[in-house]
Amino acid sequence: MDNNHKVLLVDGMALLFRAFYSTAMSGYFMINSKGVPTNGVHGFVRHLLTAVNHFEPSHVVCCWDMGSKTFRTDLYPDYKGNRGEPPIELIPQFDLVKDVVASFDIPNIGLKGFEADDCIGTLANQYKNEQEVIILTGDQDILQLVDPAIKVVILRNGYGNYEIYHPEMLLERKGIRPEQMVDLKALMGDSSDNYPGVKGIGEKTAVKLLSQFESIEGILANLDSLSKGHRSKIEQDLAMLHLSRKLAKIHCEVPVSCSLEEALFTIDRAKVLGKFRELEFKGLEKLIG
Repeated sequence: MDNNHKVLLVDGMALLFRAFYSTAMSGYFMINSKGVPTNGVHGFVRHLLTAVNHFEPSHVVCCWDMGSKTFRTDLYPDYKGNRGEPPIELIPQFDLVKDVVASFDIPNIGLKGFEADDCIGTLANQYKNEQEVIILTGDQDILQLVDPAIKVVILRNGYGNYEIYHPEMLLERKGIRPEQMVDLKALMGDSSDNYPGVKGIGEKTAVKLLSQFESIEGILANLDSLSKGHRSKIEQDLAMLHLSRKLAKIHCEVPVSCSLEEALFTIDRAKVLGKFRELEFKGLEKLIG
């Protein structure tokens, strides 16, 4: 396979959280001799290297959330307000994971006021004209970025277990096109991000309305032909529908950039192995080609 032109954009927090919680459930935090828990970072590296070996990208970039305050919390203070403080064992791993990513000479990208998704969307659009783009995440929100030149890879349970979305696959699996994803989320809300959408409208109804009327504009222009129940739900929650759409939409004009030169993927083996030794990581060397 020609891998001269393939960028892997990694949703760092999605991988770190998934790795942390998969072992934390059993109380296994891999605390090293310096007293630092490393389970999340160790699993993150395993996810990252498994994906690199599977997709063989020529370039890799890792994007991060930079704190919980973003333009979305300005619009809606309850946005993600249902999330508690991170577990104490995870907190030191936030800086540590970026340090490990830097040891691979992979750029860490993030900007205060925006989420990792926004940085991923911005970079994906910058790269897609000259590169194939693959986004690695655990988060279905990013499916709105699917495009003929952009694949979204959703991590399933375990390592190396992927659900790969391109436009046809999205239509087949979800019954909608990428550009309808934002409207789908606006209608049904998102309990994990803590915004309600239209009360009483779930995924099934939202997909049905969008396949019938294309978009929120199409639905609003045809309120007369909706069932009485659906119509009154939408009319009662119109303001929240519009707000939910703003919250759901990935902002692809974030002032971040990363040149392809910086993103070129080359591992300095000695540097990476030195970092593994420092953190007392076992069993990862074999994943470095």
